[in-house]
Amino acid sequence: MAKAMKRTVIYFLRNDLRTHDNECLHWANRNADHIIPLYCFDPNHFKGTYKFGFPKTGKYRSKFLIECVKDLKATFQKLGSNLIIRQEDPVSAIKELVDLCSKEAPVTSVVYQKEVTREEIDVESQLGTMCKKMGIEVKPFWGSTLFHIEDIPFSCHEIPDTYTTFRKKVENVTTVRHIIPVPDGLKPLPPVKGNLGEIPHLSDLGVKDENVEIDSRSAFPYSGGETTALERLNNYLWETDAVATYKKTRNGLIGQAYSTKFSPWLSSGSLSPRKIYNDIKLYESTKTANDSTYWVIFELIWRDYFKFVCWKYGDRVFYPSGIMGRQVQWKKDMDLFNKWSQGSTGVPFVDANMRELLETGWMSNRGRQNVASFLVKDLGLDWRLGAEWFESMLLDHDVCSNYGNWNYAAGIGNDPRENRKFNMIKQGMDYDGNGDFVRLWVPELSNINDSSIHMPWTVPITDLKQANFELGKTYPRPVVVAPEWGKHKHKAGQKQSQGGDPKTQRNQRGIDFYFKSGSNRK
Repeated sequence: MAKAMKRTVIYFLRNDLRTHDNECLHWANRNADHIIPLYCFDPNHFKGTYKFGFPKTGKYRSKFLIECVKDLKATFQKLGSNLIIRQEDPVSAIKELVDLCSKEAPVTSVVYQKEVTREEIDVESQLGTMCKKMGIEVKPFWGSTLFHIEDIPFSCHEIPDTYTTFRKKVENVTTVRHIIPVPDGLKPLPPVKGNLGEIPHLSDLGVKDENVEIDSRSAFPYSGGETTALERLNNYLWETDAVATYKKTRNGLIGQAYSTKFSPWLSSGSLSPRKIYNDIKLYESTKTANDSTYWVIFELIWRDYFKFVCWKYGDRVFYPSGIMGRQVQWKKDMDLFNKWSQGSTGVPFVDANMRELLETGWMSNRGRQNVASFLVKDLGLDWRLGAEWFESMLLDHDVCSNYGNWNYAAGIGNDPRENRKFNMIKQGMDYDGNGDFVRLWVPELSNINDSSIHMPWTVPITDLKQANFELGKTYPRPVVVAPEWGKHKHKAGQKQSQGGDPKTQRNQRGIDFYFKSGSNRK
Protein backbone atom coordinates (compact mmCIF):
# COMPACT_ATOMS: atom_id res chain seq x y z
CA MET A 1 0.00 0.00 0.00
CA ALA A 2 1.43 3.37 -1.06
CA LYS A 3 2.35 5.86 1.65
CA ALA A 4 0.18 8.96 1.93
CA MET A 5 1.86 12.08 0.62
CA LYS A 6 3.11 14.48 3.31
CA ARG A 7 2.61 18.22 2.89
CA THR A 8 5.64 20.51 3.27
CA VAL A 9 5.26 24.25 3.82
CA ILE A 10 8.14 26.68 3.37
CA TYR A 11 7.88 29.58 5.82
CA PHE A 12 9.85 32.46 4.28
CA LEU A 13 10.85 34.81 7.11
CA ARG A 14 11.77 38.44 6.67
CA ASN A 15 10.75 41.08 9.21
CA ASP A 16 8.87 38.64 11.46
CA LEU A 17 11.63 37.00 13.49
CA ARG A 18 9.53 35.71 16.40
CA THR A 19 7.38 32.81 17.55
CA HIS A 20 4.79 34.81 19.54
CA ASP A 21 1.82 36.39 17.73
CA ASN A 22 2.94 34.96 14.40
CA GLU A 23 0.10 34.06 12.03
CA CYS A 24 2.43 32.70 9.35
CA LEU A 25 3.96 30.22 11.78
CA HIS A 26 0.54 29.35 13.20
CA TRP A 27 -0.91 28.66 9.74
CA ALA A 28 2.08 26.59 8.64
CA ASN A 29 1.98 24.50 11.78
CA ARG A 30 -1.72 23.73 11.31
CA ASN A 31 -1.58 23.03 7.58
CA ALA A 32 1.58 21.02 7.09
CA ASP A 33 3.20 17.75 8.03
CA HIS A 34 6.61 19.36 7.63
CA ILE A 35 7.71 23.00 7.87
CA ILE A 36 10.86 24.49 6.39
CA PRO A 37 11.51 27.81 8.16
CA LEU A 38 13.82 29.81 5.86
CA TYR A 39 15.74 33.02 6.44
CA CYS A 40 17.83 34.56 3.66
CA PHE A 41 20.60 37.06 4.19
CA ASP A 42 19.76 38.61 0.84
CA PRO A 43 22.92 40.09 -0.75
CA ASN A 44 20.77 42.94 -2.10
CA HIS A 45 20.30 44.16 1.48
CA PHE A 46 24.04 44.54 1.96
CA LYS A 47 24.88 46.60 -1.10
CA GLY A 48 24.75 50.38 -1.32
CA THR A 49 21.75 52.61 -0.70
CA TYR A 50 19.92 53.63 -3.86
CA LYS A 51 21.01 57.23 -4.40
CA PHE A 52 24.17 57.82 -2.38
CA GLY A 53 25.69 54.35 -1.93
CA PHE A 54 26.02 54.17 1.85
CA PRO A 55 26.14 50.60 3.21
CA LYS A 56 22.46 49.66 3.05
CA THR A 57 22.55 47.56 6.20
CA GLY A 58 25.37 48.97 8.29
CA LYS A 59 27.41 47.21 10.92
CA TYR A 60 25.12 47.84 13.88
CA ARG A 61 21.94 46.57 12.27
CA SER A 62 23.84 43.69 10.63
CA LYS A 63 25.10 42.55 14.02
CA PHE A 64 21.64 42.98 15.56
CA LEU A 65 20.07 41.01 12.71
CA ILE A 66 22.53 38.14 13.13
CA GLU A 67 21.64 38.04 16.84
CA CYS A 68 17.92 37.96 15.99
CA VAL A 69 18.40 35.03 13.63
CA LYS A 70 20.58 33.11 16.12
CA ASP A 71 17.98 33.55 18.81
CA LEU A 72 15.13 32.45 16.55
CA LYS A 73 17.07 29.40 15.39
CA ALA A 74 17.62 28.35 19.01
CA THR A 75 13.91 28.81 19.79
CA PHE A 76 12.87 26.78 16.74
CA GLN A 77 15.20 24.00 17.86
CA LYS A 78 13.57 23.95 21.30
CA LEU A 79 10.19 23.59 19.55
CA GLY A 80 11.36 20.57 17.56
CA SER A 81 12.31 22.32 14.32
CA ASN A 82 15.22 24.36 12.99
CA LEU A 83 15.96 27.33 10.76
CA ILE A 84 17.38 26.98 7.25
CA ILE A 85 19.87 29.76 6.52
CA ARG A 86 20.82 30.91 3.05
CA GLN A 87 22.98 33.77 1.84
CA GLU A 88 21.31 34.34 -1.52
CA ASP A 89 18.22 35.94 -2.99
CA PRO A 90 15.09 34.33 -1.50
CA VAL A 91 13.39 33.29 -4.75
CA SER A 92 16.43 31.22 -5.77
CA ALA A 93 16.72 29.76 -2.27
CA ILE A 94 13.06 28.74 -2.23
CA LYS A 95 13.31 27.13 -5.67
CA GLU A 96 16.33 25.09 -4.54
CA LEU A 97 14.47 23.89 -1.45
CA VAL A 98 11.44 22.91 -3.53
CA ASP A 99 13.71 20.88 -5.80
CA LEU A 100 15.42 19.21 -2.83
CA CYS A 101 12.20 17.97 -1.23
CA SER A 102 11.21 14.38 -1.94
CA LYS A 103 8.12 13.27 -3.83
CA GLU A 104 6.82 11.80 -0.58
CA ALA A 105 6.87 15.22 1.12
CA PRO A 106 6.72 17.87 -1.63
CA VAL A 107 6.35 21.59 -1.01
CA THR A 108 2.65 22.42 -1.30
CA SER A 109 2.68 26.01 0.04
CA VAL A 110 4.92 28.98 0.71
CA VAL A 111 3.84 31.34 3.49
CA TYR A 112 5.24 34.79 4.28
CA GLN A 113 4.37 38.12 5.91
CA LYS A 114 3.36 40.84 3.47
CA GLU A 115 5.20 44.14 3.07
CA VAL A 116 4.22 47.37 1.30
CA THR A 117 7.34 48.88 -0.26
CA ARG A 118 8.78 48.25 -3.70
CA GLU A 119 11.76 46.00 -3.08
CA GLU A 120 9.79 43.67 -0.83
CA ILE A 121 6.77 43.67 -3.17
CA ASP A 122 9.04 42.80 -6.10
CA VAL A 123 10.29 39.72 -4.22
CA GLU A 124 6.70 38.73 -3.46
CA SER A 125 5.78 39.13 -7.13
CA GLN A 126 8.72 37.04 -8.33
CA LEU A 127 7.92 34.39 -5.75
CA GLY A 128 4.27 34.32 -6.83
CA THR A 129 5.21 33.87 -10.49
CA MET A 130 7.60 31.02 -9.71
CA CYS A 131 5.14 29.24 -7.40
CA LYS A 132 2.33 29.51 -9.94
CA LYS A 133 4.50 27.74 -12.54
CA MET A 134 5.34 25.02 -10.04
CA GLY A 135 1.77 24.55 -8.83
CA ILE A 136 2.57 25.71 -5.30
CA GLU A 137 0.11 27.68 -3.18
CA VAL A 138 1.23 31.10 -1.89
CA LYS A 139 -0.17 32.26 1.47
CA PRO A 140 0.65 35.86 2.45
CA PHE A 141 -0.41 37.19 5.86
CA TRP A 142 -0.48 40.69 7.32
CA GLY A 143 1.36 40.84 10.63
CA SER A 144 3.55 43.92 11.17
CA THR A 145 1.10 46.49 12.54
CA LEU A 146 -1.02 47.00 15.64
CA PHE A 147 -4.23 47.29 13.63
CA HIS A 148 -4.79 44.67 10.94
CA ILE A 149 -5.03 46.01 7.39
CA GLU A 150 -8.38 44.25 6.95
CA ASP A 151 -9.81 45.93 10.05
CA ILE A 152 -8.97 49.60 9.53
CA PRO A 153 -11.87 51.78 8.29
CA PHE A 154 -10.03 52.95 5.16
CA SER A 155 -9.29 51.52 1.75
CA CYS A 156 -5.81 52.13 0.35
CA HIS A 157 -6.62 55.44 -1.37
CA GLU A 158 -8.65 56.65 1.65
CA ILE A 159 -5.76 56.69 4.16
CA PRO A 160 -5.90 60.23 5.64
CA ASP A 161 -3.07 62.66 5.04
CA THR A 162 -2.93 63.66 8.71
CA TYR A 163 -2.11 61.38 11.61
CA THR A 164 -4.75 62.79 13.94
CA THR A 165 -7.58 61.96 11.52
CA PHE A 166 -6.23 58.43 11.10
CA ARG A 167 -5.72 57.87 14.83
CA LYS A 168 -9.13 59.11 15.94
CA LYS A 169 -10.95 56.96 13.42
CA VAL A 170 -9.06 53.74 14.10
CA GLU A 171 -9.28 54.23 17.86
CA ASN A 172 -13.03 54.71 17.61
CA VAL A 173 -13.95 51.85 15.31
CA THR A 174 -11.08 49.32 15.14
CA THR A 175 -10.31 46.56 17.61
CA VAL A 176 -6.82 45.18 18.08
CA ARG A 177 -6.84 41.48 17.26
CA HIS A 178 -5.99 38.87 19.88
CA ILE A 179 -2.43 37.62 20.20
CA ILE A 180 -1.69 34.30 18.52
CA PRO A 181 -0.04 31.98 21.06
CA VAL A 182 3.35 30.36 20.64
CA PRO A 183 2.93 26.75 19.45
CA ASP A 184 3.71 24.02 21.98
CA GLY A 185 5.81 22.41 19.27
CA LEU A 186 6.55 22.75 15.57
CA LYS A 187 6.15 20.25 12.78
CA PRO A 188 9.60 18.86 11.91
CA LEU A 189 11.73 19.56 8.89
CA PRO A 190 11.22 17.13 5.99
CA PRO A 191 14.06 14.82 5.00
CA VAL A 192 15.82 17.43 2.84
CA LYS A 193 19.11 16.71 1.14
CA GLY A 194 21.80 19.32 1.73
CA ASN A 195 22.86 21.35 4.76
CA LEU A 196 20.90 23.73 6.93
CA GLY A 197 23.26 26.61 6.20
CA GLU A 198 25.41 28.65 8.55
CA ILE A 199 24.62 31.95 10.17
CA PRO A 200 27.13 34.33 8.57
CA HIS A 201 29.74 36.47 10.25
CA LEU A 202 29.76 40.21 9.60
CA SER A 203 32.62 39.80 7.14
CA ASP A 204 30.54 37.28 5.16
CA LEU A 205 27.95 40.04 4.67
CA GLY A 206 30.55 42.48 3.38
CA VAL A 207 30.68 44.53 6.59
CA LYS A 208 34.18 45.97 6.51
CA ASP A 209 34.33 47.34 10.05
CA GLU A 210 33.61 44.45 12.38
CA ASN A 211 34.35 46.46 15.53
CA VAL A 212 30.82 46.68 16.92
CA GLU A 213 31.42 46.28 20.63
CA ILE A 214 28.74 48.00 22.71
CA ASP A 215 29.85 51.49 23.73
CA SER A 216 29.61 52.00 27.50
CA ARG A 217 27.72 55.26 26.86
CA SER A 218 25.05 53.63 24.71
CA ALA A 219 21.38 54.09 25.58
CA PHE A 220 20.71 50.79 23.78
CA PRO A 221 23.10 48.15 25.18
CA TYR A 222 20.87 45.23 24.16
CA SER A 223 21.23 42.27 21.84
CA GLY A 224 18.88 41.25 19.05
CA GLY A 225 16.27 38.54 19.27
CA GLU A 226 12.83 37.67 20.60
CA THR A 227 14.20 36.51 23.96
CA THR A 228 15.80 39.86 24.79
CA ALA A 229 12.81 41.75 23.38
CA LEU A 230 10.40 40.02 25.75
CA GLU A 231 12.81 40.55 28.66
CA ARG A 232 12.91 44.28 27.88
CA LEU A 233 9.11 44.45 27.65
CA ASN A 234 8.78 42.74 31.02
CA ASN A 235 11.42 45.00 32.56
CA TYR A 236 9.93 48.23 31.20
CA LEU A 237 6.44 47.39 32.44
CA TRP A 238 6.50 44.99 35.36
CA GLU A 239 9.96 45.21 36.91
CA THR A 240 10.52 48.99 36.81
CA ASP A 241 7.07 50.52 36.12
CA ALA A 242 8.90 52.83 33.69
CA VAL A 243 5.90 52.71 31.37
CA ALA A 244 3.91 54.69 33.95
CA THR A 245 6.19 57.73 33.45
CA TYR A 246 6.92 57.34 29.73
CA LYS A 247 5.28 60.60 28.65
CA LYS A 248 7.41 62.54 31.13
CA THR A 249 10.70 60.85 30.25
CA ARG A 250 10.32 60.16 26.53
CA ASN A 251 12.30 63.24 25.49
CA GLY A 252 15.32 62.11 27.44
CA LEU A 253 18.77 61.65 25.93
CA ILE A 254 20.90 59.57 28.30
CA GLY A 255 20.45 56.01 29.57
CA GLN A 256 18.18 53.06 29.05
CA ALA A 257 15.13 54.12 31.05
CA TYR A 258 13.96 57.32 29.33
CA SER A 259 12.09 55.51 26.54
CA THR A 260 10.87 52.02 25.72
CA LYS A 261 13.72 51.09 23.35
CA PHE A 262 11.30 48.64 21.69
CA SER A 263 11.91 49.91 18.15
CA PRO A 264 14.87 47.71 17.07
CA TRP A 265 12.91 44.57 17.97
CA LEU A 266 9.77 45.93 16.32
CA SER A 267 11.69 46.64 13.15
CA SER A 268 13.11 43.11 12.95
CA GLY A 269 9.76 41.61 13.90
CA SER A 270 11.22 40.10 17.07
CA LEU A 271 8.51 41.86 19.07
CA SER A 272 4.87 42.14 18.06
CA PRO A 273 3.10 45.50 18.46
CA ARG A 274 0.02 43.57 19.58
CA LYS A 275 2.08 41.93 22.31
CA ILE A 276 3.10 45.37 23.58
CA TYR A 277 -0.51 46.55 23.42
CA ASN A 278 -1.80 43.46 25.20
CA ASP A 279 0.75 43.77 28.01
CA ILE A 280 0.03 47.47 28.47
CA LYS A 281 -3.70 46.77 28.70
CA LEU A 282 -2.97 44.13 31.35
CA TYR A 283 -0.69 46.59 33.18
CA GLU A 284 -3.42 49.24 33.07
CA SER A 285 -6.01 46.84 34.50
CA THR A 286 -3.78 45.59 37.31
CA LYS A 287 -1.50 48.54 38.16
CA THR A 288 -2.26 51.95 36.67
CA ALA A 289 -3.64 53.57 33.53
CA ASN A 290 -2.52 57.11 32.73
CA ASP A 291 -1.32 59.40 29.94
CA SER A 292 2.03 57.60 29.85
CA THR A 293 0.66 54.09 29.35
CA TYR A 294 -1.63 55.42 26.62
CA TRP A 295 1.22 57.32 24.98
CA VAL A 296 3.12 54.14 24.18
CA ILE A 297 0.04 52.96 22.28
CA PHE A 298 -0.19 56.40 20.67
CA GLU A 299 3.32 55.85 19.29
CA LEU A 300 2.46 52.37 18.04
CA ILE A 301 -0.36 53.94 16.06
CA TRP A 302 2.14 56.41 14.55
CA ARG A 303 4.17 53.40 13.42
CA ASP A 304 1.03 51.90 11.86
CA TYR A 305 0.23 55.19 10.18
CA PHE A 306 3.54 55.40 8.31
CA LYS A 307 3.10 51.81 7.15
CA PHE A 308 -0.34 52.59 5.74
CA VAL A 309 0.90 55.87 4.20
CA CYS A 310 3.49 53.84 2.26
CA TRP A 311 0.73 51.43 1.26
CA LYS A 312 -1.19 54.40 -0.15
CA TYR A 313 1.61 56.35 -1.82
CA GLY A 314 4.07 53.63 -2.81
CA ASP A 315 7.31 54.87 -4.34
CA ARG A 316 6.38 58.53 -3.90
CA VAL A 317 7.72 58.36 -0.35
CA PHE A 318 11.22 57.99 -1.89
CA TYR A 319 10.91 60.79 -4.46
CA PRO A 320 12.71 64.13 -3.87
CA SER A 321 9.27 65.82 -3.87
CA GLY A 322 7.86 63.34 -1.36
CA ILE A 323 4.31 62.10 -1.05
CA MET A 324 2.93 65.63 -1.39
CA GLY A 325 4.81 66.26 -4.64
CA ARG A 326 6.36 69.54 -3.46
CA GLN A 327 9.24 70.73 -5.61
CA VAL A 328 12.19 71.96 -3.52
CA GLN A 329 15.69 72.77 -4.75
CA TRP A 330 17.73 70.53 -2.50
CA LYS A 331 21.53 70.93 -2.28
CA LYS A 332 23.97 68.03 -2.51
CA ASP A 333 27.01 69.52 -0.77
CA MET A 334 28.88 66.41 0.34
CA ASP A 335 31.37 68.37 2.44
CA LEU A 336 28.51 69.77 4.51
CA PHE A 337 26.86 66.36 4.66
CA ASN A 338 30.06 64.71 5.89
CA LYS A 339 30.34 67.27 8.69
CA TRP A 340 26.74 66.50 9.64
CA SER A 341 27.13 62.71 9.47
CA GLN A 342 30.42 62.69 11.40
CA GLY A 343 29.27 65.09 14.12
CA SER A 344 31.59 67.98 13.24
CA THR A 345 29.18 70.80 12.32
CA GLY A 346 30.29 72.98 15.22
CA VAL A 347 26.74 72.94 16.60
CA PRO A 348 27.11 70.91 19.81
CA PHE A 349 23.57 69.50 20.15
CA VAL A 350 23.64 68.30 16.54
CA ASP A 351 27.13 66.87 16.83
CA ALA A 352 26.42 65.01 20.07
CA ASN A 353 23.44 63.25 18.53
CA MET A 354 25.25 62.40 15.31
CA ARG A 355 28.25 61.01 17.19
CA GLU A 356 25.96 58.87 19.32
CA LEU A 357 24.53 57.41 16.10
CA LEU A 358 28.01 56.91 14.66
CA GLU A 359 29.29 55.10 17.75
CA THR A 360 26.21 53.06 18.73
CA GLY A 361 23.62 52.87 15.94
CA TRP A 362 21.11 54.55 18.25
CA MET A 363 19.72 58.06 18.63
CA SER A 364 16.84 59.36 20.72
CA ASN A 365 13.69 60.59 19.06
CA ARG A 366 14.43 64.13 20.29
CA GLY A 367 17.80 63.89 18.60
CA ARG A 368 16.37 62.49 15.35
CA GLN A 369 13.90 65.34 14.99
CA ASN A 370 16.60 67.93 15.57
CA VAL A 371 19.33 66.56 13.32
CA ALA A 372 16.80 66.01 10.53
CA SER A 373 15.54 69.58 10.82
CA PHE A 374 19.12 70.87 10.86
CA LEU A 375 20.03 68.96 7.70
CA VAL A 376 17.06 70.11 5.62
CA LYS A 377 16.15 73.50 7.11
CA ASP A 378 19.47 74.94 8.30
CA LEU A 379 21.81 73.34 5.75
CA GLY A 380 19.29 73.00 2.90
CA LEU A 381 20.64 69.55 1.99
CA ASP A 382 18.74 66.86 0.11
CA TRP A 383 16.63 65.05 2.71
CA ARG A 384 17.44 61.74 1.03
CA LEU A 385 21.03 62.08 2.24
CA GLY A 386 19.70 61.96 5.77
CA ALA A 387 17.20 59.20 5.07
CA GLU A 388 19.81 56.95 3.46
CA TRP A 389 22.32 57.66 6.23
CA PHE A 390 19.73 56.66 8.81
CA GLU A 391 18.89 53.58 6.74
CA SER A 392 22.53 52.60 6.88
CA MET A 393 23.27 53.46 10.50
CA LEU A 394 20.19 52.92 12.65
CA LEU A 395 19.69 49.73 14.62
CA ASP A 396 15.95 50.21 14.30
CA HIS A 397 15.65 51.32 10.70
CA ASP A 398 12.12 50.75 9.42
CA VAL A 399 11.67 51.78 5.82
CA CYS A 400 8.15 53.18 6.24
CA SER A 401 8.83 55.05 9.47
CA ASN A 402 12.22 56.29 8.29
CA TYR A 403 11.15 57.68 4.93
CA GLY A 404 7.79 58.82 6.31
CA ASN A 405 9.50 60.78 9.06
CA TRP A 406 12.05 62.29 6.67
CA ASN A 407 9.20 63.36 4.38
CA TYR A 408 7.64 64.92 7.48
CA ALA A 409 10.87 66.71 8.47
CA ALA A 410 11.47 68.00 4.95
CA GLY A 411 7.98 69.49 4.67
CA ILE A 412 6.97 67.19 1.82
CA GLY A 413 5.01 64.65 3.85
CA ASN A 414 2.26 64.22 6.42
CA ASP A 415 2.79 67.40 8.41
CA PRO A 416 -0.19 69.76 8.58
CA ARG A 417 2.04 72.59 9.81
CA GLU A 418 3.96 74.55 7.16
CA ASN A 419 7.71 75.21 7.49
CA ARG A 420 8.25 73.38 10.78
CA LYS A 421 11.79 74.12 11.92
CA PHE A 422 13.59 73.23 15.12
CA ASN A 423 15.75 75.78 16.90
CA MET A 424 18.92 73.85 17.75
CA ILE A 425 19.94 76.13 20.62
CA LYS A 426 16.54 76.25 22.29
CA GLN A 427 16.16 72.50 21.90
CA GLY A 428 19.59 71.91 23.41
CA MET A 429 18.83 74.19 26.35
CA ASP A 430 15.36 72.72 26.88
CA TYR A 431 16.39 69.06 26.80
CA ASP A 432 20.06 69.17 27.80
CA GLY A 433 20.04 72.20 30.06
CA ASN A 434 23.32 71.53 31.84
CA GLY A 435 24.97 70.07 28.75
CA ASP A 436 25.44 66.57 30.18
CA PHE A 437 24.48 64.86 26.92
CA VAL A 438 26.79 67.08 24.87
CA ARG A 439 29.68 66.44 27.27
CA LEU A 440 29.05 62.69 27.02
CA TRP A 441 29.52 62.64 23.23
CA VAL A 442 31.59 65.78 22.57
CA PRO A 443 34.22 65.55 25.30
CA GLU A 444 36.29 68.39 23.84
CA LEU A 445 33.58 70.71 25.20
CA SER A 446 33.69 69.21 28.71
CA ASN A 447 35.24 72.23 30.40
CA ILE A 448 32.60 74.70 29.20
CA ASN A 449 30.09 75.32 31.95
CA ASP A 450 26.34 74.85 31.98
CA SER A 451 24.26 75.75 28.92
CA SER A 452 27.08 77.85 27.46
CA ILE A 453 28.14 74.54 25.96
CA HIS A 454 25.38 74.88 23.34
CA MET A 455 26.85 78.14 21.95
CA PRO A 456 30.63 77.99 22.47
CA TRP A 457 31.17 80.65 19.79
CA THR A 458 29.45 83.20 22.07
CA VAL A 459 31.61 82.48 25.13
CA PRO A 460 34.16 85.24 25.92
CA ILE A 461 37.68 84.38 24.81
CA THR A 462 39.00 84.76 28.38
CA ASP A 463 36.54 82.12 29.58
CA LEU A 464 37.51 79.82 26.71
CA LYS A 465 41.18 80.15 27.64
CA GLN A 466 40.40 79.23 31.23
CA ALA A 467 38.61 76.14 29.87
CA ASN A 468 41.72 75.32 27.81
CA PHE A 469 39.57 75.63 24.69
CA GLU A 470 40.22 77.30 21.34
CA LEU A 471 37.34 77.62 18.92
CA GLY A 472 38.30 76.38 15.46
CA LYS A 473 41.01 74.09 16.84
CA THR A 474 39.69 72.27 19.90
CA TYR A 475 36.24 72.18 18.27
CA PRO A 476 35.06 73.50 14.88
CA ARG A 477 33.31 76.79 14.34
CA PRO A 478 29.64 76.33 13.40
CA VAL A 479 29.00 75.66 9.71
CA VAL A 480 25.94 77.88 9.99
CA VAL A 481 24.44 80.20 12.60
CA ALA A 482 20.69 80.58 12.25
CA PRO A 483 19.29 84.03 13.04
CA GLU A 484 16.84 82.71 15.63
CA TRP A 485 19.67 81.33 17.76
CA GLY A 486 20.83 84.82 18.75
CA LYS A 487 17.92 85.43 21.10
CA HIS A 488 19.16 82.62 23.34
CA LYS A 489 22.63 84.10 23.80
CA HIS A 490 21.70 85.86 27.04
CA LYS A 491 20.60 82.53 28.53
CA ALA A 492 24.06 81.00 28.14
CA GLY A 493 25.44 79.99 31.52
CA GLN A 494 22.03 79.72 33.13
CA LYS A 495 20.79 76.29 34.16
CA GLN A 496 17.83 75.28 32.03
CA SER A 497 14.88 73.03 32.80
CA GLN A 498 15.10 69.48 31.48
CA GLY A 499 11.36 69.38 30.87
CA GLY A 500 11.12 71.47 27.73
CA ASP A 501 8.50 73.90 26.54
CA PRO A 502 5.02 72.33 26.76
CA LYS A 503 4.21 73.80 23.33
CA THR A 504 7.27 72.10 21.91
CA GLN A 505 6.35 68.79 23.52
CA ARG A 506 2.78 68.83 22.30
CA ASN A 507 2.03 66.87 19.14
CA GLN A 508 5.55 65.49 18.74
CA ARG A 509 5.39 62.10 17.10
CA GLY A 510 7.11 58.81 16.45
CA ILE A 511 8.96 58.85 19.76
CA ASP A 512 10.92 55.65 19.46
CA PHE A 513 9.08 53.35 17.12
CA TYR A 514 11.07 54.50 14.08
CA PHE A 515 12.70 52.75 11.15
CA LYS A 516 12.90 49.22 9.53
CA SER A 517 15.03 47.47 6.90
CA GLY A 518 14.46 48.22 3.25
CA SER A 519 16.41 49.25 0.20
CA ASN A 520 16.43 50.16 -3.50
CA ARG A 521 14.70 53.40 -2.67
CA LYS A 522 13.97 56.05 -5.28
